[in-house]
Amino acid sequence: MASAGKPVQRGGHGRRVLILVENLPSPFDRRVWQEATTLYAHGYQVSIICPTGKGHESRYEEIDGIHIYRYKLPLEAEGAKGYAIEYSAALFHTFRLAWKVKRERGFDIIHACNPPDLLFLIGGFFKLFMGKKFVFDHHDINPELYEAKFGRRDFFYKLMVLFERWSFKTSDVSIATNESYKRIAIERGGMDPDKVYVVRSGPKLDRLRVLPPVASLKKGKRFLVGYVGVMGAQEGIDLLLEAARHLIVDMGRKDVHFGLVGGGTSLEQMKQLAVKMGIADHVTFTGRVPDQDLLEMLNTADVCVNPDVANDMNDKSTMNKIMEYMALGKPIVQFDLVEGKVSAQEASLYALKNDPVDMARKIAELLDDPARRERMGAYGRHRVVNELEWEYEAPKLLAAYERLFSANAPLPGAVPPSYKGS
Repeated sequence: MASAGKPVQRGGHGRRVLILVENLPSPFDRRVWQEATTLYAHGYQVSIICPTGKGHESRYEEIDGIHIYRYKLPLEAEGAKGYAIEYSAALFHTFRLAWKVKRERGFDIIHACNPPDLLFLIGGFFKLFMGKKFVFDHHDINPELYEAKFGRRDFFYKLMVLFERWSFKTSDVSIATNESYKRIAIERGGMDPDKVYVVRSGPKLDRLRVLPPVASLKKGKRFLVGYVGVMGAQEGIDLLLEAARHLIVDMGRKDVHFGLVGGGTSLEQMKQLAVKMGIADHVTFTGRVPDQDLLEMLNTADVCVNPDVANDMNDKSTMNKIMEYMALGKPIVQFDLVEGKVSAQEASLYALKNDPVDMARKIAELLDDPARRERMGAYGRHRVVNELEWEYEAPKLLAAYERLFSANAPLPGAVPPSYKGS
């Protein structure tokens, strides 16, 4: 695909960036793609190393001026052994392709997006032996993620904490997705507060377009409840299905359909669970779909949900789905989580933690109150347009990059208006 025009030369000085990402292919990973395109638009040359994925099988591709190098992972991990195999393969291929990028395009900065927290090994190598800068973009708090997946704080949990700390110690600048992550960078990671920049995963409204609803997605029902995200263990899809069962069976709400968009290791298991619960006729699982299909489902939804399990990981994490729901003007029901409240504020109702019955009641409340749905949706949309859209976050990313090369660069929280993103 051809480049979408020449970059705007504003502060990049032709510097070359290599972005490393392991858990999703580019450009599918929206945060990574927004960072990459923002850097490119401001004069940086950008390359990305990432895995292949559905719809992104090419080993090399140039999209909008960004050079993407992909590798194939042996499996999608589930369980400790699976993660060891996946991450070992990812490190090998990423290191191999980093040398390829160095020969073909070169790079001055390595920008590593976790998970895993092992990419500091590659960043540290090129920093130590070739003087490259290293940016740690902290997407997931892996010690908490490990505890959420396996339910224990054992030797491997402590190892996760150590890897995380080494990632921060290796980095010249770190990027946090919210204030909770910034505190972890400073308190657990030992980072200088002046080198930690909060760059939230704000949505881009040119992608998240408000569209007319598609009536057929309601499958003949009056209402549609929408969800977009990963179908994995800590995403609470089982709790969402329990809420759906309570709403449909116990509360007798036969007028509701659920549209669940996304793929993941638990997708087939969740489909079987819906059958077992007797609600399969009221639930559509789309799997991973193109943006157009996702937008049609969410635009048709009367209420959107986030069933992320209440635990240390999700309590401290900002979920992209919340921002996307708000961008489309949708009222939300989610469990009572710290960062979920920070993001959504009055755009959401908050069910008791991990209580599917209360989630069902909150969904029913909104379905029966169209004026409240409209009011909450408008509040969320206004908040995104005026505070949370990517254009407000891009300047912070650019300020973090300026800090790599100038001690006089803007400090976190003091980004000047001249850094307005494109």
